[in-house]
Amino acid sequence: MNCKFNEIPGGVTAPAGFLANAVECGIKDPAKLRLDLGLIYSEVPAVTAGTFTTNQVKAAPVRVCQKHLRSNDIRAVIVNSGNANACTGPRGIEDAQNMAAAAAAALSLKPRQILIGSTGIIGLPMPMDRILPKVPALAKGLSRSKNEALARSIMTSDTKPKMLALEVALGSKKIRLGAVAKGAGMICPNMGTMLCYVTTDANIGLADLKRATFVAVDRSFNRISIDGDTSTNDTVIVMANGASGQRKLQAGSPTMQLFTEALDFLMLEMAKKIVRDGERVTKFVQVHVRGAANHVDARKVAETVANSLLVKCSWNGSDPNWGRIMHAIGYSGAKIREHDIDIFFNGIAAARNGLVSDTPIEKLREVAAKPEFCVCIDLNIARADYTVYTSDISQEYVDFNTAEYAVPTVK
Repeated sequence: MNCKFNEIPGGVTAPAGFLANAVECGIKDPAKLRLDLGLIYSEVPAVTAGTFTTNQVKAAPVRVCQKHLRSNDIRAVIVNSGNANACTGPRGIEDAQNMAAAAAAALSLKPRQILIGSTGIIGLPMPMDRILPKVPALAKGLSRSKNEALARSIMTSDTKPKMLALEVALGSKKIRLGAVAKGAGMICPNMGTMLCYVTTDANIGLADLKRATFVAVDRSFNRISIDGDTSTNDTVIVMANGASGQRKLQAGSPTMQLFTEALDFLMLEMAKKIVRDGERVTKFVQVHVRGAANHVDARKVAETVANSLLVKCSWNGSDPNWGRIMHAIGYSGAKIREHDIDIFFNGIAAARNGLVSDTPIEKLREVAAKPEFCVCIDLNIARADYTVYTSDISQEYVDFNTAEYAVPTVK
């Protein structure tokens, strides 16, 4: 943990003024009840920023969220798993709007004050007859103790709930930030099939919150990749309600700098949790590119290596195959000089000047067999660098994605 921040329990309900709850609706399968509908609520007005998928096919809740965020008066988020409400046409928009309206009625708010999130199977209509009757109880049960229930309610192929909260001293006051997230497959830079909700009791203006959110997302969720697929529902929402009683953060101030560092750290840790819980992955790999001619080239190389199926397969077999990394560098589209490229596994040279190093292969295999390691690529051209957090890919991943959604339940 960064020494500037203290990790505390509570996730999104750790900051003052935030409550959460989750209930069972049977959204995916009414015969197999599990927590699948959640709610986050701010007891006081909150400024809110959001980023969404870059996929041109956007789910209905994404489109409705983008519209509601124009009002700058958000108080709650209602979110479900089991159904993505994507590729569902006008009915999907209506269903997302009805979820917002139901939550608003239960909370004595206006529908435009509610954001919506969905994750799950694409192309099936939402079972609104199972969702809407549960919304009043969802709102009535709001509590500061329901963060883990909320985190579990948004899981799909995730194997564990993902949550984190930090406490940060800003001058004489302490503020808190909390987060929950889901994601395990369809993960690729420019956000993957993931949802992340962040709350904070910091007092910050909308323009500054938007700026901090966009930067933090770019440094975290836009730097992870499991399988190279960008989904239809990706959403990151940050709500700040000022309930800490702290003075309003001023742009350029030391306290603003510390807040943005905390937000960066929180999102990066949540992004890493997603990769570590990738669908049937066995390796967490940091791909760090340095010495590139510019930022764009560094990113091209890092993302190309991180998404190469051949490279991922070699990692799954604990094979330090630097030749596959080299070939991915070559087609990345970045400016390179083959004879200048060095490749390292946890700092141990696998290739120098584009040629095999004199490192005994056993040493490299020891690194590649670890559950976590770093691949560093030095292009030795200039000073630009970039990092992507990624994983291997396994036969079990293929098996899982062959069968998981093969027979969706519609009842």
